[in-house]
Amino acid sequence: MFLFLFILTVAVSAGFQGWRTLFNNFAVDEIGLNGFLVGATQSFREVPGFLAFTVIFVLFLMREERLIVYATGLMGLGVLLTGFFPSFTGLMATTFIMSVGFHYFETANQSLSLQHFSKKESPHVLANLKSVTAITNILVGGLIFLLAKVSDFMTSYVVLGAIVILGAIWAYIKTPKQENAVVQQKKIILKKKYWLFYMLNFLSGARRQIFVVFSVLLLVEKYEFSVVYITALFVLNNLVSIFTNPLIAKMINRFGERITLSFEYVSLALIFLAYAYVESPWVAAGLYVLDHVFFNFSIGIKTYFQKHAEEWDIAPSMAVGFTINHIAAVVLPVLGGYLWLLDWRIPFVGAAVLSVVSLVFAQFMKPDPVLVTNPEKAEAV
Repeated sequence: MFLFLFILTVAVSAGFQGWRTLFNNFAVDEIGLNGFLVGATQSFREVPGFLAFTVIFVLFLMREERLIVYATGLMGLGVLLTGFFPSFTGLMATTFIMSVGFHYFETANQSLSLQHFSKKESPHVLANLKSVTAITNILVGGLIFLLAKVSDFMTSYVVLGAIVILGAIWAYIKTPKQENAVVQQKKIILKKKYWLFYMLNFLSGARRQIFVVFSVLLLVEKYEFSVVYITALFVLNNLVSIFTNPLIAKMINRFGERITLSFEYVSLALIFLAYAYVESPWVAAGLYVLDHVFFNFSIGIKTYFQKHAEEWDIAPSMAVGFTINHIAAVVLPVLGGYLWLLDWRIPFVGAAVLSVVSLVFAQFMKPDPVLVTNPEKAEAV
Protein backbone atom coordinates (compact mmCIF):
# COMPACT_ATOMS: atom_id res chain seq x y z
CA MET A 1 0.00 0.00 0.00
CA PHE A 2 2.81 2.45 0.79
CA LEU A 3 4.47 1.86 -2.60
CA PHE A 4 1.09 2.31 -4.30
CA LEU A 5 0.48 5.63 -2.51
CA PHE A 6 4.11 6.61 -3.07
CA ILE A 7 3.89 6.33 -6.88
CA LEU A 8 0.54 8.11 -7.06
CA THR A 9 1.83 10.86 -4.78
CA VAL A 10 4.82 11.38 -7.07
CA ALA A 11 2.56 11.59 -10.14
CA VAL A 12 0.01 13.95 -8.61
CA SER A 13 2.67 16.12 -6.99
CA ALA A 14 4.47 16.50 -10.30
CA GLY A 15 1.29 17.60 -12.04
CA PHE A 16 -0.01 19.92 -9.35
CA GLN A 17 3.31 21.57 -8.51
CA GLY A 18 4.00 22.15 -12.17
CA TRP A 19 0.52 23.53 -12.76
CA ARG A 20 0.76 25.80 -9.71
CA THR A 21 4.27 27.02 -10.55
CA LEU A 22 3.20 28.10 -14.01
CA PHE A 23 -0.30 29.28 -13.11
CA ASN A 24 0.27 32.89 -12.04
CA ASN A 25 2.68 33.65 -14.87
CA PHE A 26 0.41 31.88 -17.38
CA ALA A 27 -2.64 33.76 -16.09
CA VAL A 28 -0.98 37.18 -15.82
CA ASP A 29 1.61 37.16 -18.63
CA GLU A 30 -0.01 34.90 -21.23
CA ILE A 31 -3.74 35.56 -20.71
CA GLY A 32 -3.58 38.99 -19.07
CA LEU A 33 -5.78 38.36 -16.02
CA ASN A 34 -5.87 40.81 -13.12
CA GLY A 35 -5.92 39.97 -9.40
CA PHE A 36 -9.71 39.67 -9.30
CA LEU A 37 -9.88 37.19 -12.20
CA VAL A 38 -6.98 35.19 -10.79
CA GLY A 39 -8.89 34.97 -7.49
CA ALA A 40 -12.07 33.98 -9.34
CA THR A 41 -10.24 31.15 -11.12
CA GLN A 42 -8.76 29.94 -7.86
CA SER A 43 -12.20 30.00 -6.22
CA PHE A 44 -13.60 27.94 -9.10
CA ARG A 45 -10.69 25.51 -8.67
CA GLU A 46 -11.91 24.77 -5.16
CA VAL A 47 -15.49 23.88 -6.14
CA PRO A 48 -14.59 20.16 -6.60
CA GLY A 49 -13.04 20.24 -3.13
CA PHE A 50 -16.32 21.55 -1.78
CA LEU A 51 -18.00 18.55 -3.48
CA ALA A 52 -15.51 16.02 -2.09
CA PHE A 53 -18.31 14.37 -0.07
CA THR A 54 -19.54 12.85 -3.35
CA VAL A 55 -16.63 10.41 -3.02
CA ILE A 56 -18.90 8.51 -0.61
CA PHE A 57 -21.36 7.77 -3.42
CA VAL A 58 -18.63 6.83 -5.89
CA LEU A 59 -17.50 4.17 -3.40
CA PHE A 60 -20.73 2.29 -4.12
CA LEU A 61 -19.30 1.71 -7.61
CA MET A 62 -15.64 0.98 -6.89
CA ARG A 63 -13.03 0.45 -4.18
CA GLU A 64 -11.03 3.42 -2.94
CA GLU A 65 -7.91 1.87 -4.46
CA ARG A 66 -9.54 2.13 -7.91
CA LEU A 67 -11.02 5.55 -7.25
CA ILE A 68 -7.63 7.07 -6.45
CA VAL A 69 -6.19 5.74 -9.72
CA TYR A 70 -8.97 7.16 -11.89
CA ALA A 71 -8.77 10.48 -10.03
CA THR A 72 -5.05 10.69 -10.79
CA GLY A 73 -5.64 10.08 -14.51
CA LEU A 74 -8.37 12.73 -14.66
CA MET A 75 -6.09 15.27 -13.00
CA GLY A 76 -3.35 14.51 -15.53
CA LEU A 77 -5.78 15.13 -18.38
CA GLY A 78 -6.72 18.54 -16.98
CA VAL A 79 -3.08 19.58 -16.63
CA LEU A 80 -2.21 18.35 -20.12
CA LEU A 81 -5.01 20.39 -21.73
CA THR A 82 -4.30 23.68 -19.91
CA GLY A 83 -1.89 25.20 -22.41
CA PHE A 84 -4.24 24.55 -25.35
CA PHE A 85 -6.81 27.06 -24.08
CA PRO A 86 -5.09 30.40 -23.25
CA SER A 87 -8.21 32.34 -22.28
CA PHE A 88 -10.15 33.01 -19.08
CA THR A 89 -12.91 30.57 -20.08
CA GLY A 90 -10.43 27.92 -21.20
CA LEU A 91 -8.42 28.24 -18.00
CA MET A 92 -11.58 27.87 -15.92
CA ALA A 93 -12.55 24.68 -17.81
CA THR A 94 -9.18 22.93 -17.63
CA THR A 95 -8.73 24.03 -14.02
CA PHE A 96 -12.03 22.36 -13.13
CA ILE A 97 -11.03 19.05 -14.78
CA MET A 98 -7.66 19.08 -13.04
CA SER A 99 -9.25 20.00 -9.72
CA VAL A 100 -11.85 17.21 -9.74
CA GLY A 101 -9.09 14.64 -10.13
CA PHE A 102 -6.83 16.30 -7.57
CA HIS A 103 -9.46 16.61 -4.84
CA TYR A 104 -10.76 13.07 -5.29
CA PHE A 105 -7.17 11.87 -5.11
CA GLU A 106 -6.49 13.82 -1.90
CA THR A 107 -9.64 12.54 -0.22
CA ALA A 108 -8.88 8.91 -1.03
CA ASN A 109 -5.18 9.33 -0.19
CA GLN A 110 -5.91 10.63 3.31
CA SER A 111 -8.47 7.90 3.90
CA LEU A 112 -6.22 5.03 2.78
CA SER A 113 -3.28 6.40 4.79
CA LEU A 114 -5.31 6.38 8.02
CA GLN A 115 -7.06 3.06 7.35
CA HIS A 116 -4.03 0.93 6.56
CA PHE A 117 -1.45 2.23 9.05
CA SER A 118 -1.46 2.27 12.85
CA LYS A 119 -1.94 5.37 15.00
CA LYS A 120 1.79 5.40 15.72
CA GLU A 121 2.73 4.86 12.06
CA SER A 122 0.28 7.28 10.44
CA PRO A 123 2.06 10.54 11.40
CA HIS A 124 5.24 9.19 9.83
CA VAL A 125 3.41 7.85 6.75
CA LEU A 126 1.66 11.18 6.18
CA ALA A 127 4.89 13.11 6.81
CA ASN A 128 6.91 10.80 4.55
CA LEU A 129 4.39 11.21 1.73
CA LYS A 130 4.72 14.98 2.15
CA SER A 131 8.49 14.59 1.93
CA VAL A 132 8.00 12.53 -1.23
CA THR A 133 5.90 15.40 -2.52
CA ALA A 134 8.68 17.84 -1.65
CA ILE A 135 11.35 15.82 -3.46
CA THR A 136 9.09 15.50 -6.50
CA ASN A 137 8.42 19.22 -6.44
CA ILE A 138 12.14 19.95 -6.49
CA LEU A 139 12.63 17.73 -9.53
CA VAL A 140 9.64 19.33 -11.23
CA GLY A 141 11.05 22.76 -10.43
CA GLY A 142 14.24 21.80 -12.25
CA LEU A 143 12.20 20.47 -15.17
CA ILE A 144 10.17 23.68 -15.45
CA PHE A 145 13.34 25.76 -15.17
CA LEU A 146 14.67 23.96 -18.24
CA LEU A 147 11.37 23.99 -20.12
CA ALA A 148 10.92 27.73 -19.50
CA LYS A 149 14.12 28.39 -21.43
CA VAL A 150 13.41 26.20 -24.46
CA SER A 151 9.62 25.88 -24.82
CA ASP A 152 6.27 27.61 -24.32
CA PHE A 153 3.53 27.13 -21.73
CA MET A 154 1.67 24.58 -23.88
CA THR A 155 4.62 22.21 -24.10
CA SER A 156 5.27 22.46 -20.37
CA TYR A 157 1.68 21.57 -19.51
CA VAL A 158 1.67 18.62 -21.95
CA VAL A 159 4.84 17.17 -20.40
CA LEU A 160 3.49 17.57 -16.86
CA GLY A 161 0.12 16.04 -17.70
CA ALA A 162 1.76 13.06 -19.40
CA ILE A 163 3.80 12.34 -16.25
CA VAL A 164 0.62 12.20 -14.16
CA ILE A 165 -1.19 9.92 -16.63
CA LEU A 166 1.76 7.50 -16.77
CA GLY A 167 1.70 7.26 -12.97
CA ALA A 168 -2.02 6.45 -13.07
CA ILE A 169 -1.45 3.71 -15.65
CA TRP A 170 1.25 2.09 -13.46
CA ALA A 171 -1.03 2.22 -10.40
CA TYR A 172 -3.93 0.72 -12.35
CA ILE A 173 -1.79 -2.32 -13.16
CA LYS A 174 -0.30 -2.61 -9.65
CA THR A 175 -3.37 -1.82 -7.49
CA PRO A 176 -2.99 -3.71 -4.17
CA LYS A 177 -5.73 -5.77 -2.56
CA GLN A 178 -6.30 -5.22 1.17
CA GLU A 179 -8.11 -8.24 2.57
CA ASN A 180 -8.23 -7.23 6.25
CA ALA A 181 -9.25 -3.58 5.96
CA VAL A 182 -12.18 -2.38 8.09
CA VAL A 183 -15.30 -1.97 5.94
CA GLN A 184 -16.10 1.73 5.69
CA GLN A 185 -19.57 3.26 5.95
CA LYS A 186 -20.87 4.40 2.58
CA LYS A 187 -22.95 7.33 3.75
CA ILE A 188 -22.40 10.92 4.81
CA ILE A 189 -21.16 11.05 8.41
CA LEU A 190 -21.79 14.14 10.54
CA LYS A 191 -21.38 13.44 14.25
CA LYS A 192 -21.43 15.87 17.15
CA LYS A 193 -18.36 14.26 18.70
CA TYR A 194 -16.31 15.16 15.61
CA TRP A 195 -17.19 18.89 15.78
CA LEU A 196 -13.62 19.99 16.51
CA PHE A 197 -12.30 18.05 13.51
CA TYR A 198 -14.82 19.86 11.33
CA MET A 199 -14.00 23.31 12.76
CA LEU A 200 -10.22 22.93 12.45
CA ASN A 201 -10.66 21.72 8.87
CA PHE A 202 -12.77 24.76 8.03
CA LEU A 203 -10.24 27.19 9.46
CA SER A 204 -7.34 25.35 7.84
CA GLY A 205 -9.00 25.61 4.45
CA ALA A 206 -9.60 29.34 4.87
CA ARG A 207 -5.97 30.05 5.80
CA ARG A 208 -4.64 27.78 3.11
CA GLN A 209 -6.46 29.62 0.34
CA ILE A 210 -5.02 32.96 1.37
CA PHE A 211 -1.56 31.37 1.43
CA VAL A 212 -1.88 29.56 -1.90
CA VAL A 213 -3.52 32.38 -3.85
CA PHE A 214 -2.20 35.64 -2.49
CA SER A 215 1.32 34.90 -1.27
CA VAL A 216 2.45 33.94 -4.79
CA LEU A 217 0.35 36.70 -6.34
CA LEU A 218 2.17 39.13 -4.04
CA LEU A 219 5.51 37.95 -5.39
CA VAL A 220 4.41 38.04 -9.04
CA GLU A 221 2.31 41.22 -9.14
CA LYS A 222 3.83 43.46 -6.46
CA TYR A 223 7.47 42.35 -6.56
CA GLU A 224 7.50 41.18 -10.23
CA PHE A 225 9.10 37.77 -9.69
CA SER A 226 9.56 35.96 -13.01
CA VAL A 227 8.65 32.29 -13.58
CA VAL A 228 12.33 31.40 -13.05
CA TYR A 229 12.41 33.11 -9.63
CA ILE A 230 9.08 31.56 -8.61
CA THR A 231 10.34 28.12 -9.64
CA ALA A 232 13.56 28.60 -7.67
CA LEU A 233 11.52 29.61 -4.62
CA PHE A 234 9.34 26.50 -4.92
CA VAL A 235 12.48 24.36 -5.10
CA LEU A 236 13.82 25.96 -1.91
CA ASN A 237 10.42 25.49 -0.27
CA ASN A 238 10.43 21.79 -0.89
CA LEU A 239 14.09 21.29 -0.05
CA VAL A 240 13.35 22.67 3.41
CA SER A 241 10.23 20.48 3.69
CA ILE A 242 12.20 17.28 3.10
CA PHE A 243 13.94 17.83 6.43
CA THR A 244 11.11 19.42 8.41
CA ASN A 245 8.30 16.92 7.64
CA PRO A 246 9.87 14.06 9.65
CA LEU A 247 10.32 16.50 12.55
CA ILE A 248 6.60 17.33 12.43
CA ALA A 249 5.74 13.63 12.76
CA LYS A 250 8.10 13.32 15.72
CA MET A 251 6.54 16.39 17.36
CA ILE A 252 3.07 14.85 17.05
CA ASN A 253 4.19 11.55 18.59
CA ARG A 254 6.21 13.30 21.28
CA PHE A 255 3.99 16.22 22.34
CA GLY A 256 0.56 15.38 20.89
CA GLU A 257 -1.56 17.29 18.41
CA ARG A 258 -2.71 20.09 20.73
CA ILE A 259 0.77 21.44 21.44
CA THR A 260 1.98 20.86 17.89
CA LEU A 261 -0.95 22.65 16.26
CA SER A 262 -0.85 25.49 18.80
CA PHE A 263 2.76 26.11 17.81
CA GLU A 264 1.68 26.17 14.15
CA TYR A 265 -1.12 28.68 14.69
CA VAL A 266 0.98 31.14 16.72
CA SER A 267 3.70 31.02 14.07
CA LEU A 268 1.25 31.53 11.20
CA ALA A 269 -0.33 34.57 12.86
CA LEU A 270 3.08 36.24 13.01
CA ILE A 271 3.97 35.22 9.44
CA PHE A 272 0.77 36.63 7.92
CA LEU A 273 1.17 39.92 9.78
CA ALA A 274 4.72 40.13 8.47
CA TYR A 275 3.43 39.61 4.90
CA ALA A 276 1.21 42.66 5.35
CA TYR A 277 3.66 45.07 6.93
CA VAL A 278 7.20 44.15 5.85
CA GLU A 279 7.67 45.53 2.34
CA SER A 280 10.69 43.70 1.00
CA PRO A 281 10.62 41.13 -1.83
CA TRP A 282 13.24 38.93 -0.19
CA VAL A 283 11.55 39.02 3.21
CA ALA A 284 8.29 38.08 1.47
CA ALA A 285 10.05 35.19 -0.24
CA GLY A 286 11.45 34.01 3.12
CA LEU A 287 8.00 34.24 4.70
CA TYR A 288 6.64 32.10 1.87
CA VAL A 289 9.12 29.35 2.73
CA LEU A 290 8.19 29.47 6.42
CA ASP A 291 4.49 29.56 5.56
CA HIS A 292 4.90 26.43 3.46
CA VAL A 293 6.64 24.60 6.32
CA PHE A 294 3.89 25.36 8.82
CA PHE A 295 1.20 24.41 6.34
CA ASN A 296 2.46 20.82 6.63
CA PHE A 297 1.56 20.77 10.33
CA SER A 298 -2.05 20.19 9.22
CA ILE A 299 -1.41 16.43 9.29
CA GLY A 300 -2.00 16.80 13.04
CA ILE A 301 -5.71 17.39 12.38
CA LYS A 302 -5.94 14.04 10.58
CA THR A 303 -3.94 12.05 13.14
CA TYR A 304 -6.01 13.56 15.95
CA PHE A 305 -9.16 12.34 14.21
CA GLN A 306 -7.69 8.86 13.74
CA LYS A 307 -7.00 8.58 17.48
CA HIS A 308 -10.50 9.59 18.58
CA ALA A 309 -12.79 8.29 15.79
CA GLU A 310 -14.43 4.97 14.99
CA GLU A 311 -12.42 3.00 12.43
CA TRP A 312 -15.37 2.60 10.05
CA ASP A 313 -15.95 6.36 9.99
CA ILE A 314 -12.57 7.21 8.43
CA ALA A 315 -13.43 7.17 4.70
CA PRO A 316 -16.73 9.10 4.91
CA SER A 317 -15.31 11.52 7.49
CA MET A 318 -12.26 12.30 5.36
CA ALA A 319 -14.63 13.11 2.48
CA VAL A 320 -16.83 15.30 4.69
CA GLY A 321 -13.76 16.92 6.29
CA PHE A 322 -12.32 17.71 2.89
CA THR A 323 -15.61 19.32 1.86
CA ILE A 324 -15.70 21.42 5.03
CA ASN A 325 -12.07 22.37 4.39
CA HIS A 326 -13.19 23.84 1.06
CA ILE A 327 -16.29 25.76 2.15
CA ALA A 328 -14.25 28.90 2.73
CA ALA A 329 -11.99 27.99 -0.19
CA VAL A 330 -14.81 28.51 -2.68
CA VAL A 331 -15.53 32.03 -1.41
CA LEU A 332 -12.25 33.42 -0.10
CA PRO A 333 -10.15 33.66 -3.29
CA VAL A 334 -12.72 35.75 -5.16
CA LEU A 335 -13.53 37.80 -2.03
CA GLY A 336 -9.83 38.17 -1.34
CA GLY A 337 -9.28 39.21 -4.96
CA TYR A 338 -11.79 42.02 -4.51
CA LEU A 339 -10.20 43.10 -1.21
CA TRP A 340 -6.78 42.86 -2.88
CA LEU A 341 -7.86 45.58 -5.31
CA LEU A 342 -8.76 47.80 -2.32
CA ASP A 343 -5.58 47.09 -0.34
CA TRP A 344 -3.28 44.11 -0.84
CA ARG A 345 -2.66 43.91 2.92
CA ILE A 346 -6.26 43.01 3.84
CA PRO A 347 -6.15 39.27 2.89
CA PHE A 348 -3.00 38.74 4.98
CA VAL A 349 -4.38 40.51 8.06
CA GLY A 350 -7.50 38.37 7.71
CA ALA A 351 -5.35 35.22 7.62
CA ALA A 352 -3.59 36.32 10.83
CA VAL A 353 -6.99 36.67 12.53
CA LEU A 354 -8.00 33.18 11.34
CA SER A 355 -4.76 31.80 12.81
CA VAL A 356 -5.62 33.25 16.22
CA VAL A 357 -9.13 31.78 16.03
CA SER A 358 -7.59 28.38 15.17
CA LEU A 359 -5.32 28.67 18.21
CA VAL A 360 -8.36 29.16 20.46
CA PHE A 361 -10.14 26.09 19.10
CA ALA A 362 -6.98 23.96 19.33
CA GLN A 363 -7.17 24.28 23.12
CA PHE A 364 -10.32 22.12 23.04
CA MET A 365 -8.37 19.14 21.72
CA LYS A 366 -8.28 16.15 24.05
CA PRO A 367 -4.84 15.10 25.32
CA ASP A 368 -3.16 12.33 23.36
CA PRO A 369 -4.25 9.05 25.05
CA VAL A 370 -0.72 7.62 24.71
CA LEU A 371 0.86 10.64 26.37
CA VAL A 372 -1.65 10.53 29.23
CA THR A 373 -1.68 6.81 29.97
CA ASN A 374 1.99 5.99 29.43
CA PRO A 375 4.48 8.88 29.57
CA GLU A 376 7.44 6.48 29.26
CA LYS A 377 6.03 5.06 26.04
CA ALA A 378 5.45 8.55 24.72
CA GLU A 379 9.06 9.43 25.49
CA ALA A 380 10.23 6.34 23.58
CA VAL A 381 8.12 7.30 20.57
